[in-house]
Amino acid sequence: MVEFCQEHGIEHDVCGKVIVATDAEELPRLENIYQRGLENGIPVQKISPAEVKEIEPHVNCVGGVRVFYTGIVNYKQVCLKYAELIAKQGGDLRLNTKVLKISSSGKNHVLETNNGNFATRFLINCAGLHSDRLAKLNQVEPQAKIVPFRGEYYELTPEKRYLVKTLIYPVPNPDFPFLGVHFTRMIDGSVHAGPNAVLSLKREGYKKTDFNLRDFAEVITYPGFWKLAAKHVDEGIQEIIRSLSKTAFTRSLQKLIPEVQAEDLVPTHAGVRAQALMNNGKLVDDFLIVPGQNSIHVCNAPSPAATSSLEIGKAVVAQIPQQSHLEMVVRNS
Repeated sequence: MVEFCQEHGIEHDVCGKVIVATDAEELPRLENIYQRGLENGIPVQKISPAEVKEIEPHVNCVGGVRVFYTGIVNYKQVCLKYAELIAKQGGDLRLNTKVLKISSSGKNHVLETNNGNFATRFLINCAGLHSDRLAKLNQVEPQAKIVPFRGEYYELTPEKRYLVKTLIYPVPNPDFPFLGVHFTRMIDGSVHAGPNAVLSLKREGYKKTDFNLRDFAEVITYPGFWKLAAKHVDEGIQEIIRSLSKTAFTRSLQKLIPEVQAEDLVPTHAGVRAQALMNNGKLVDDFLIVPGQNSIHVCNAPSPAATSSLEIGKAVVAQIPQQSHLEMVVRNS
């Protein structure tokens, strides 16, 4: 991704990040993260609380790990460049087009949409929040259901942006499958704080008031959801409280930076995570790529899927059995 940004003049900054333990109980998990980094050949460094403060002066911690290769990017520019390059190679980007039905016969798939029909020899489904539904339309069982979780963010007021220099992450809780609130300096200089993780009542429910009966009914009638909820009831309640109470959200942030006050935070946009959940209540915490007949279905792509999108794309294309027609397109382009 860094090479892509350099090649196309896209704003980015490999600023690094610190992962910090805020109490002694988190130190063994921090050590585990450090060792995992070493095993994967990632430049990481164990640092003391004093060394953390040299990087992030306002952080409160008992130990940290510095990750050198973490960066930030203007991802809107990345997406626009992707679209431009696809168009140059003969691809069409059809916006506001909903797949209603998929019919397969022989070597072809026919997609019926609200904007006409499309035929293809090979189908790649990367539909995110609707990926499981598209897989089933193609007669493929994804072995999991997409359950939407909304992540809500606050933004530091401009006069308090000095509190964060790079990226500040907590030690993940292995008993709860979400990362926890953290501080992220954005490419425009703003600083986002969050997210929490609350069940969205709509697959594209970016607002707290968004609701869709079909989406909601699918979740509450799915056995895997209730198994997940029973296992994480305490954490789930805390996430809901953080969603409803700015004071509670602020307290979570103060574990990392005690100086942050509620008046330093203003609400900003939310995201919805397309989380694959298995029937046994286990969240799919890795990529879930399901093959079909002349099709591939990406049914779970957790963070850092955006950062890794170029490599994921290569891995998906490598699974296409017959690629001679793709090579012809490249040569002709």
